Order: sequence, then C-alpha cells, then structure tokens
Amino acid sequence: MTQLVMPQDANNWGTAFGGKVLAWIDIAAAIAAGRHADGMVVTAAMDDVHFIRPILRGDVVILKARVNYVGRSSMEVGVRVEGEVWGGERYHALSAYVTFAALDPDKRVPRQVAALDPQTDEERRRAAQGEARMLKRRELRATRLARLNT
Repeated sequence: MTQLVMPQDANNWGTAFGGKVLAWIDIAAAIAAGRHADGMVVTAAMDDVHFIRPILRGDVVILKARVNYVGRSSMEVGVRVEGEVWGGERYHALSAYVTFAALDPDKRVPRQVAALDPQTDEERRRAAQGEARMLKRRELRATRLARLNT
C-alpha cells in the first residue's frame, strides 16, 4: 500500500502523525489478513510498534504487509513501513505486528482459516517467530484477565 504524507497528515514539526501511520498499518494488515482468510477480519491487537525514523511531510510511505503466522482463527500480520524521499532514498521508518481474527458472515463468531504453507526458509522463520509471539500474547492476555478477576 502506498500513501503520501500530506499537510493534514503531519504535525507542527512536519512529521507524519503516529496515529495516522498506525491507521495505514491497520488497513494494509487488514487487507493481507482478509485475503488470507478469504473474508471478514477484525483487528484484535497491535503490538511491537517501533518508530525508527520520522516520516516527513511530502514523503511517500510504502507499507508492506505479510501474514506471518496463522492459528485456528487468528493471524499475525507483520507490516514494514518505509518512507521514500521524492526521487531518491528509501528508509525503514517503523515495523509493527497486528493480530486479526476471522469472523463468520454474521460477524459474531471466530471462524477457522486456512493454515499457512511456508515454502522458503524465510517464510518458515517468520512463521516460527510469529507463533512464538502469538503464544506470548496469549500468556499476557491470560495474566491481564487474571488481574482483572481478582
């Protein structure tokens, strides 16, 4: 997905609003997840967002989204965001992981999605790392729920 940082997308310092970039990440990731799930998905979590370099007003933003890991009904999508100065340099601006759940047509119940079939060493590495992150997320969620219920 490609965007252009317009004046309304930037703050007083001339850099892209973080919230705007997060919205673009959510859209790019939702498209990747929805294509894999072949249907409706909803954002369940966004984590590990690391802003590395500011994106300047007038720069082009390139968002690359890829499904890294698939559970029964949830998917982790990794998004790499690059900025591009007109006519030149491309730079890594930030990365994020977004978790999506696939929903049934009534948008009420999670539904099972097809498993990933990693073909390359890189895809297998991404899947293994994505699975480890998903397990960590489940542990964190269980800890939070336990705190709420005490």
